[in-house]
Amino acid sequence: MSGIPEILRFTSSHEWVSEDDGVATIGLTDYAQTLLGELVYVELPDVGDVISRGEDSAVVESMQAATVIYCPLSGQVVEVNDSLSDTPGMVNASPYIDGWLYKIQLDKPAQLNDLMDPIDYQKQVAGEAH
Repeated sequence: MSGIPEILRFTSSHEWVSEDDGVATIGLTDYAQTLLGELVYVELPDVGDVISRGEDSAVVESMQAATVIYCPLSGQVVEVNDSLSDTPGMVNASPYIDGWLYKIQLDKPAQLNDLMDPIDYQKQVAGEAH
């Protein structure tokens, strides 16, 4: 589990968040993409969508299953990673850099405090592996 960028925050459902000046970038963790297997399809929200924390925000499909991605923070979608429509496998190849899913303008930046830091996330993953 080394290799997790220390600036990220995490959800218990394996989404990662990075925040810069009130805009959060959201993606799937390396652990999540490994469990899912090679992604063959990604459905992202539309720019302008307003999403509340905990709501369905995207869907990823692998050969094994379709998985709903839950929004870890409330806000308005300001950008989506359009590259994933042609190359969904970027989530597998580069989950923390090229494989990000979407960006939202945060409505409630304090919600970031509810997310796990890398150490707590690593503990959760270690617990799930047993």
